[in-house]
Amino acid sequence: MIKRLRICFVGDSITAGTGDDRFLGWPGRLAAHEHAAGHDVTVYNLGIRADTSEHLAARWEAESRARLPAHVNGALVFAFGVNDAAVERGKGVRVAVERSAAVASAMLTTARAWLPTLWVGPAPIAADGAVISPSAEIAYEFSNDRLAALNDTYAKLAGRIGVPYLDLYAALEATPAWQPALAAGDGVHPTAEGYLLIAEIIRAWPAWRGWWS
Repeated sequence: MIKRLRICFVGDSITAGTGDDRFLGWPGRLAAHEHAAGHDVTVYNLGIRADTSEHLAARWEAESRARLPAHVNGALVFAFGVNDAAVERGKGVRVAVERSAAVASAMLTTARAWLPTLWVGPAPIAADGAVISPSAEIAYEFSNDRLAALNDTYAKLAGRIGVPYLDLYAALEATPAWQPALAAGDGVHPTAEGYLLIAEIIRAWPAWRGWWS
């Protein structure tokens, strides 16, 4: 039997697939796999570069409801956190851990009450850190120490609010090909090979597989 599902992927630049020369990111690769398996899947990539949890909280529901009307079989996948843990030079951490957790809790509790919802944790960045400068006036500094702490907070929160959580950070840390994919990119965004790694990890996740059984 064909499974028909429309999915909104809500997130940041890693959700959008920045750095992928095939412009698929991991959501596009997941959809391609399910399509090849015979499913009728529609993907809406709602990733925006530099978005934090606060940005997502302000837009996710309106954007998702416009794409997932009541008469379709809809679902939601959230993926964020890398930008929350970044330090903006001259301003400090973009979203403190406690604030990030509070925003995530409210957002995902609302989402879960509406549609099936999954939460993918943040990916690690280059082992020696990374800096992204979208303009001459702005620079974001990334750190795996801050990301690891935020990931731990998210994982515990997900258990409390009952949203399936994928510890992507741990999975990619244990994947030897991840750091070379980051090194070939900009240290935060991998090349196409890195997005394929993410897609393969999510594709094997029992919570994701449960949507297609």
